[in-house]
Amino acid sequence: MKTWGVSDSLKLYNIENWGDQYFSINPAGNLTVHPKRGEGLGIDLASVVEEIRAQGMGLPVLIRFQDIIRHRVVALNEAFRKSIAEFNYKGRYQGVYPIKVNQMREVVEEIVDAGRPYDFGLEAGSKAELTAVVAMNLSPDSLIICNGYKDYAFLKTALMSLKVGKRVIIVIERLTELYQILAIAKEIGVTPLIGMRTKLSTKGSGKWESSGGENAKFGLTTPELLHAINVLRQEGLQDSFKLLHFHIGSQITNIKTIKEAVKEGTRVYSKLRQMGLNIEFIDVGGGLGVDYDGSRTSFESSSINYSLAEYVSAVVYSISEICQSEEVPEPNIVSESGRAIVAHHSCLVVNVFGSNEVGATPFSLEETPEEDDVVKEMRYLSQNLSPKNVLEHFHDALQRKEEALSMFKLGFLSLEDKARVEHIFWQICKVIHKNATGLKYVPDEVEALNKHLADVYLCNFSLFQSIPDHWAIQHLFPIAPIHRLDEEPSRAATLVDITCDSDGKVNKFIDLRDIRDTLTLHTLKQNEPYYLGFFLMGAYQDIMGDLHNLFGRVNEVHVFLDETEPGGYYIEEVIKGNNIAGVLSWIQYSATDLEKRVKDQIDSKVREGAIKPKEGVELLSFYESVLYGYTYVDFEKQPRSMQTPDSRDGLPGTQIEKQNIIPNNNNSQILN
Repeated sequence: MKTWGVSDSLKLYNIENWGDQYFSINPAGNLTVHPKRGEGLGIDLASVVEEIRAQGMGLPVLIRFQDIIRHRVVALNEAFRKSIAEFNYKGRYQGVYPIKVNQMREVVEEIVDAGRPYDFGLEAGSKAELTAVVAMNLSPDSLIICNGYKDYAFLKTALMSLKVGKRVIIVIERLTELYQILAIAKEIGVTPLIGMRTKLSTKGSGKWESSGGENAKFGLTTPELLHAINVLRQEGLQDSFKLLHFHIGSQITNIKTIKEAVKEGTRVYSKLRQMGLNIEFIDVGGGLGVDYDGSRTSFESSSINYSLAEYVSAVVYSISEICQSEEVPEPNIVSESGRAIVAHHSCLVVNVFGSNEVGATPFSLEETPEEDDVVKEMRYLSQNLSPKNVLEHFHDALQRKEEALSMFKLGFLSLEDKARVEHIFWQICKVIHKNATGLKYVPDEVEALNKHLADVYLCNFSLFQSIPDHWAIQHLFPIAPIHRLDEEPSRAATLVDITCDSDGKVNKFIDLRDIRDTLTLHTLKQNEPYYLGFFLMGAYQDIMGDLHNLFGRVNEVHVFLDETEPGGYYIEEVIKGNNIAGVLSWIQYSATDLEKRVKDQIDSKVREGAIKPKEGVELLSFYESVLYGYTYVDFEKQPRSMQTPDSRDGLPGTQIEKQNIIPNNNNSQILN
């Protein structure tokens, strides 16, 4: 019999595909991170988590591997350099990072530092983002691109930055912005650098395809573009028009769409050059995607059917082809790739603190002479299952279950008999599903049992805070255990978070061919933690989380490679997640006021003699410790007296031992 190995886990969780050589598994069965993409032994993620816990930090925790960011910046720029040399392209590449994808200071600063040799710049889409961007220590030739709707303060900040040597290009999204730019430029005495965003007829592909095309939210129509050019000529500022911009959406799934958009945009650029406009840059916008499921297909938002090298070649070649046919100079190329730079660098690690098994019961359901006939009929079905009558017995069992529910509603069935029917029904379903796996043809109804019979693993995180795109737009992220990967997992599971919202669950998972309804996980062990990692989390998730149930931001650590350190890494920075007092302050609660209110109530009860003074002090002290504690659950600090039999003496990750209560003599097939 073949034993389970790490190669089996690599295949099961598809790590080699979505991991893109940044993630693997070591011989100990722990998931490893390779910030230099396949080079070196890799950082043991489970070891990082244990070090974090040893420092007193609780889970969930967001772990950033800053070296991955650097590697991605270099990879993007070097890919363009290689392609430009290959096609003998006359322009250069000057990319910018759109900070809306992840505005965290440490992330932006890492990108700026890694991109300085390439004159890599930044993009701001709001006034707040611009105030951060203009303060960054960019190289003198780096570009700052200003997109989005702009008010007076936004435009003046951008134009004033020209005076301190920043190369700020303001992209006009609507005509009114042009008139404002010209007025403010005269007011402060600068010559503006202007870009214009044109609407293409080409639309994107994937979930964000509607953000491009002729009905796009941003950009100028062709008549508006020509009018803007006439205005600049009238003001003698036609040479201020430095950049033509277009964008067809995020996470473009199909390389064909990218080629079509670049060719159309370059055609517009060429015609403008033929009109005598000295445009230096063509900005192809964002859209460079990430292969979240590793399938290398054009499947919705979870994959892309191209590589980084193929994307870059498509952009460079398409621009070159059109420019040569139109006999115009090849422009410098700008792209606003954000997702492809930061997605891989961070992962969320959560602890599983329990599980619910469908059909399990701690209540004795042995056969009794008094039980109703519907229970006896359900027992008969359970004793006579065979591969030949799978579908028939499933329909019969479903009918008996519905009959029992109707009888209970009418008052003809006891609560105990209702429990017996439900328990036997789910045990029958388990056997039917197990037996059906060997059949040549599995009926759809039986196949669908997989998701209904899945265990529910209880995870210590908030979906709405940490993975909002999964909830909002059904975006899929790779999920896998970070340890025990040398053991064979045996449980089909879905995941739920600790919010009180029924939508706080993950029941769709990546797969090479389709979307899976369950994730195969290990059985939880008594007194042992079980950790899951949510990967490719660096784009958008950090900044888009909300305060559902007031859980707030999670603990965060920054990890760097260092071969001289034990494990080949060191933790450079620890950023504590929100405490309860902090998140309450965001919604106008004062911690000091809350403490005073609780103290007043305790003092009142002390005066009444309802509680003793010492007890009152202890109550207030405990309230304060909770108020300034981590917002997420912590079962490790739970008193022994409050622990359930299944979790006593255990760490988060213990599981209730389930029992099949149906007697062996009557239901031997169900217990097989």
